[in-house]
Amino acid sequence: MANTTSAKKMARKIARRTEVNRSRRSRVRTYVRKVEEAIAGGDHSTALAALRAAEPEMMRAAQHGIVHRNNASRKVSRLAARVSALRSA
Repeated sequence: MANTTSAKKMARKIARRTEVNRSRRSRVRTYVRKVEEAIAGGDHSTALAALRAAEPEMMRAAQHGIVHRNNASRKVSRLAARVSALRSA
């Protein structure tokens, strides 16, 4: 348990940041799920629109340190490849 004033303040700050990060991570997962569902549905235009909405959200999470930037880039790249494969299929 925090004893000093500064430690108590840090505990409060960490709790606030945890809530913000949790909501951002949840929002990213929602966007990714929408892309996955559109890919599963086989509709290229819907999947492309969902990907265009998800990409900036994922990169924003990477900028804020919610996910690693390489992780976000890798996920965007793999989703983009799957969406473009829908068009040729």
